[in-house]
Amino acid sequence: MKFGVLGPLSVTDSVTPARRSVYSGNSGDTANSARTGAHDDLLPSPPKTRQLLALLLVHAGTQVSLDTCVQELWGDDSPRSAVQSLHTRVFHIRQALANLPSVGTAHAAKRMLETRHQGYLLQLPDGALDLYALDGHLAEARRAQAADDDLRLSAALRSALGLWRGRTLVDIEPGAHIAAQATRLEGIRMTALEQCLDAELRLGLHHQLLSELGHLVSHHPVHENLHAQYMLALYRSGRTAHALEVYRGLSRHLAEELGIEPSHKLRSLQTAVLTDSTTLDVTPPENLRLSLDLAAAR
Repeated sequence: MKFGVLGPLSVTDSVTPARRSVYSGNSGDTANSARTGAHDDLLPSPPKTRQLLALLLVHAGTQVSLDTCVQELWGDDSPRSAVQSLHTRVFHIRQALANLPSVGTAHAAKRMLETRHQGYLLQLPDGALDLYALDGHLAEARRAQAADDDLRLSAALRSALGLWRGRTLVDIEPGAHIAAQATRLEGIRMTALEQCLDAELRLGLHHQLLSELGHLVSHHPVHENLHAQYMLALYRSGRTAHALEVYRGLSRHLAEELGIEPSHKLRSLQTAVLTDSTTLDVTPPENLRLSLDLAAAR
């Protein structure tokens, strides 16, 4: 059993992915499900029930108060029946949990999703939530960074980034609490990406990063650090003119969209590219090829 919030809300049990629910009232293709091993009844489908499950998942292991649940689902316009509706939605979530082969019974589902004083607590085993794996990869990245091990840092951050299947909880209509958590997690994602690219540029992998960086700057036209990384990769790949064009494009977007100029860091980088400064050169570690071969063989 594994729940996912780093992308669309999802749950898998054994090899079974799920996105929909028996509560939707839609009949499924039973024969096709039998052939593929897929089940469509592992997640609740009513939007607010899914929203409540998402809220509990992003706070797994921590009690979520009734007030927080009501505020998330209805904001300041909660109906008189909000608390009763909340209890009903929790009941449906427990039914969905009980249908998971790894849970199996209503009693086990109730132990997993506990009613506490004025709130609820969702307790999941280790490895049952993608956020747990994310925490593990980020902890490994911090250890690698402390050891100045860029190869290990890159591997840890690539593993962390690989957990995302799209924008965090992209299929959930969020209230204030989920929106804040999604924004926080997307911030973690971008920070991890920038740190990973920095590590890989220090490793001399500029050629390999050109396509990825080109895609990133096209989707983030005013993101200065990504443009700086792309300029550096282009310069080190012998494409000085293209690097300067990237700077001009960023400068144009910043002026048109934000009314500002590139930062001192970007202007200094442009000057270094124009003057062919040796400060932009990189010497990859001598054992990089062997290390990458060993990593690929794992």
